Amino acid sequence: MATKANLVIDQGSTFSTDLTLNDENGDALNLAGYSANSQMRKWYTSSNATATFTTNVDAAGIITLSLTANQTGSITAGRYVYDVEINDGSTTSRVVEGIITVTPQVTR
Repeated sequence: MATKANLVIDQGSTFSTDLTLNDENGDALNLAGYSANSQMRKWYTSSNATATFTTNVDAAGIITLSLTANQTGSITAGRYVYDVEINDGSTTSRVVEGIITVTPQVTR
């Protein structure tokens, strides 16, 4: 079952966040050999992604999600959904999911 984590993105700003994955004992999950994919969409049923995150996987259980200022600037302020999937080459698992709130940019 995926962990729930809600995020806030400031429209027009560079965004980066680290998500730490732990096993059932609270120890960092070994992610050596894994890749990750993550997208945000307006609705779960949306056919097009609003944004695709750049992902970095650290063997020590940390997945970094990031978007450039240009990417966040093109996202309409509001509420979105996202998830993160990891893959070891043969198995894909959804590990994190939640809601993203994009706050509106004032300075342009």
